[in-house]
Amino acid sequence: MSPDACANGGSLRESLVGSWKLVSFEAQRDDGSRVIYPLGEGAKGYILYTVDGYMSAQIMQLGRAQYQSADPRGGTDAESALAARGYLAYSGPYHVEDGSVVVHEVEVSLFPNWVGGSLLRNAAITGGHLELSSTEPSQFGEEKLTAVLVWERA
Repeated sequence: MSPDACANGGSLRESLVGSWKLVSFEAQRDDGSRVIYPLGEGAKGYILYTVDGYMSAQIMQLGRAQYQSADPRGGTDAESALAARGYLAYSGPYHVEDGSVVVHEVEVSLFPNWVGGSLLRNAAITGGHLELSSTEPSQFGEEKLTAVLVWERA
């Protein structure tokens, strides 16, 4: 359970409910010797947790190129591929395990490999910030790194 949630007498699940704005998205080696910014240092995003147990995460790289067409489905294959590489989005139910692990059950996702799976995130709320980190390192290019996302109340 997060220190702030304990101090307020509530659970982590109760403290998650609401809208959070992305402060930073990094991926790092466990020893901290390497840090990358998967969507750039200025990535922008939101994560929402509802009281009835659903979540949605949207994160984008700043400065993505616009399509030549005004039709959202009218981009060329190259435009669509580039846009997708700079965007992370998924939603579904969520729950908390062991008081500090948030489980995102992915029902819809821009990355099709996540659909039907669960993403486990260590969670802590301190000083008005929510930190979510992957419980296991994930593939980022040629190496496995731990994703660390910091959010503030929107």
